[in-house]
Amino acid sequence: MANTRSAKKRARQAEKRRQRNVAAKSEIKTLVKVCRAAIDAGDYEQAREVARKAESRLGVAAKKGIVHQNNARRRATRLHAAIARAKGPATPAE
Repeated sequence: MANTRSAKKRARQAEKRRQRNVAAKSEIKTLVKVCRAAIDAGDYEQAREVARKAESRLGVAAKKGIVHQNNARRRATRLHAAIARAKGPATPAE
């Protein structure tokens, strides 16, 4: 355990940051889960909306260093790809 005043303060700050990071990661996981559920249910409008929100949250988390930038981009891309795959091939415009 920390002995000096400054070490105790750093420990408090680290715990606050850890809790904030856990909350952010949890929110992202929930959004991804909701999006995947919407895809499975065939509700592509809701899936697209939730995917956009998840992508936004992933971007913020990456910017703050909660998740790696490549990880955030990969997860967002996979969500959008899953939606596109589930919808099927796009019909060509005439």
